[in-house]
Amino acid sequence: MTKFSYKTLLIFSGLIICLVSCSKGNKPTVETKVAEVLPEDIVELRADQIKLANVELGAVEIHSLGNILKVNGIISVAPQNLATVCMPLGGFIKNTTLLPGNAVSKGQTLAVIENQDFVDIQQSYLEAKNRFVFADAEYKRHTDLFKDDVYSEQNLQQVTVEYKNLKAMVKSLEQKLLLIGINPDQLREDNISSTVNLVSPIKGFLKAVNVNIGKYVSPTDVLFEIVNSDKLFLELTLFEKDADKVAAGQKMRFYINNETEEHEAVITQTGKSVSDDKTFRVYAAVISSCKNLLPGMYVNAYIEESVNKLTALPSEAVVSFDDKNYIFIYEKEKEEAGMPFTEYKMIEVKKGVSGSGFTEIKLPEGFNINTSKIVIKGAYNLLSAKKNAGEMAC
Repeated sequence: MTKFSYKTLLIFSGLIICLVSCSKGNKPTVETKVAEVLPEDIVELRADQIKLANVELGAVEIHSLGNILKVNGIISVAPQNLATVCMPLGGFIKNTTLLPGNAVSKGQTLAVIENQDFVDIQQSYLEAKNRFVFADAEYKRHTDLFKDDVYSEQNLQQVTVEYKNLKAMVKSLEQKLLLIGINPDQLREDNISSTVNLVSPIKGFLKAVNVNIGKYVSPTDVLFEIVNSDKLFLELTLFEKDADKVAAGQKMRFYINNETEEHEAVITQTGKSVSDDKTFRVYAAVISSCKNLLPGMYVNAYIEESVNKLTALPSEAVVSFDDKNYIFIYEKEKEEAGMPFTEYKMIEVKKGVSGSGFTEIKLPEGFNINTSKIVIKGAYNLLSAKKNAGEMAC
């Protein structure tokens, strides 16, 4: 019994030794890989990540930028581009076909007006004109006879008075005819009419139409309002503290009805007095054309106070984080585990004035603007990859 136990112990011990030896011989070697630690100001992306981030490189540019003054105002027209049409002698509307918004040209017929007084004026004019022809001949004849001592001075004076009275009457009736739209030179005994054409004094669009067929209109009634929108100007309201920031010749941008389309204007005149509410007026001529611009519209305008040559980048190239402003520059290309990567370096900058889609930047000392490649698009995506550890973070 003792021998068997001893042999069994020896065999069991041998098996343990063999197993231990085998396990030591077959133990795999574990390689330790040290992960790369990127500096705080570096972000790296693969080629597919760069494409997804829409990264685009550019350079620092020199731009004319100035402080922007935001003001409000309305679109107006000059007095010579706004016409109120009336009928000086009144009458009945015989015909009209126009509606508000219709375009009209200068001299175009707006309506046909009928009035018996038109006939009387034409008749009086033709009669006075015929009498004046005779009076003119008599005046010349008596003047010649007076020179020859045939007629007395008293007779000449009587003829002269008649001549001058008729001349004044003819001129007066001519003006009345012109006032109602009848050309005296074309008036004959066989073309007297009870109607006249009311014509447009300017080119433009009908703002208001206050007539209809058969309506009687008096000389004080406003029949049509016409606006020529080819030459519009802005009437802007500024506070007195901004009086020294604007001057004639300054360019400006403005928008209407919350539209994104930008319009341009140039200041032509500044107000010379301040109103009771401590504001003053500034007037600017619209230099861009747009069919949507109409008198009376409210506008939001932006005036450049001053213009300087400054180092600038597109506004989207400058990103903010923790109350600081940064840009990204191209650093280098590298390869990890057989895969190419691109490194971008984050540079802190100071922002200045902005305008026209660009922002002034103040670069750190020693920055080379000639050789550095700046990320002008996709900077926010790079910031997200670095700070927020998003899907693009490596």
